[in-house]
Amino acid sequence: MSVKPTTENTLFYGDNLKIIRNSIADESVDLIYLDPPFNSNASYNVLFKAPDGIQSPAQVEAFDDTWHWTEAAEQAFDDVMQSGNSNASEMLRAMRVLLGTNDMMAYLTMMAVRLLELRRVLKSTGSLYLHCDPTASHYLKILLDAIFGKWQFGNEIIWKRTSAKGLAFTRFAKNHDVIFRYTKSDKWIWNPSYKAHDKSYVENFYTKVDEETGRIFTLDNLINPNKNRPNLKYEFLGVTRVWRWTKQRMERAYEEGLVIQTREGSVPRLKRFLDEQEGTPVDDIWTDIRPIQSQSKEGLGYPTQKPVALLERILSASSNEGDIVLDPFCGCGTTLHAAAKLNRKSIGIDITHLAIGLIQRRLKDSFPTLPLNIVGVPKDVGGARALALSDKYEFQKWALSMIEAQPYKGGKKGGDGGVDGYLYFKPDGKKTEKAIVSVKGGTSLNPAMIKDLIVTVEQEDAKMGVFLTLEPPTKGMITQAASAGIYKTDYGSFPKIQIITVEQLFEETSPLRMPWQDKSGFKKAAREEAVQPEMDL
Repeated sequence: MSVKPTTENTLFYGDNLKIIRNSIADESVDLIYLDPPFNSNASYNVLFKAPDGIQSPAQVEAFDDTWHWTEAAEQAFDDVMQSGNSNASEMLRAMRVLLGTNDMMAYLTMMAVRLLELRRVLKSTGSLYLHCDPTASHYLKILLDAIFGKWQFGNEIIWKRTSAKGLAFTRFAKNHDVIFRYTKSDKWIWNPSYKAHDKSYVENFYTKVDEETGRIFTLDNLINPNKNRPNLKYEFLGVTRVWRWTKQRMERAYEEGLVIQTREGSVPRLKRFLDEQEGTPVDDIWTDIRPIQSQSKEGLGYPTQKPVALLERILSASSNEGDIVLDPFCGCGTTLHAAAKLNRKSIGIDITHLAIGLIQRRLKDSFPTLPLNIVGVPKDVGGARALALSDKYEFQKWALSMIEAQPYKGGKKGGDGGVDGYLYFKPDGKKTEKAIVSVKGGTSLNPAMIKDLIVTVEQEDAKMGVFLTLEPPTKGMITQAASAGIYKTDYGSFPKIQIITVEQLFEETSPLRMPWQDKSGFKKAAREEAVQPEMDL
């Protein structure tokens, strides 16, 4: 297998299994975080229902995270059997005997073949974090044990993603996700993490104020819990104990005013200042990182979006500045965002153009100067034509992303009634109106298509229509579009129906003529400043 060198700060469009196999080198990644899509809201029993008849190959649609047993799942199963990892193949084979060929088994099989590849690209000092929920966490833990080795299990982290809510009257409320941490060897990158002390803890224990500086402190114990340390047993300020420190160190701390005796004959104690404490060590129950709320400034409208703080904690703990972080299911790009913020390099992979477009906008808004290489996305008309031939739905979503239009119903397949997407604009700078977008990737074009768009615009109570086409329009189409007339506003007049070609999408200036285009449908990510690396003086 020929594997190309790892490309840094790269966003790939496509099947992550193929990309990892063909584009990421052995032991080239320092940290992997993955939050694989799964329909955890489905009935648990439905997941174990065998499929009826032959199904077409599964595709992961935007926001549609159900996996099915198909030919692709069968091929993935065979790949694991031939992987050379006997623990993984035997475990997956046993799972299939237990579960049968259903959605759950398809999910586990697709994950197993990918986890094998992820282990290959992970450095010996690297860590893998797998984010899931309790629906399949127990099965994933068994797979991870088989692939990485049970002795490489580091943590099962519980992240409280929401507060208790409905259905608590029939069961305990479900409000947490699970994050598994595995390492590849006995030596791994680790940077201890701390969180702020609990307010009640500070109020109860840090009750003293230094008269000279006004700093808050508490008095801490200096007695050694190990009594069998004769070398540390000595008299200090009239008190004989087995101390934590040597006598020399104790005397130095006393001279510095850090060791005090509150009254004659009492046991000396250490002044521990609050502002010198790193905080409380982070454990494996995370309740201090809030999920993305509907009104959160951080929210971009992506249903499974994770907070940047969650990824910052993971990246800070298991990677260093300049390290390479990989997210093979990067969704809306939170991992890439956190990596840029913490001066890590990143590799992201996603199978939908909707996600790729969202990530591009997010990183451009937050880090305008961040270099980012996009791979697998059309760079010219030829690339767009190849995409249209291979997958008309992905071509449609790609084309919509190029004009920053919102896909109809999130880009899911199905009847669209002539609507592929929406463009929003504000003709008066205040009230938001919409334009209907129709995308055509075929070669057969005729004026009736424009006529249909005009009818759809009227039926949808839209103000304008955009016909986005791969091939050049016919003269009759241009004439039909012109017959729709002009949309007049106080800020100018605009063709009511506009025909845009894919070739025009690659021009420097936008071919669209829109009044006050309103991009609020795509929430703009806040501008960020990357953490600057410390310089040796």
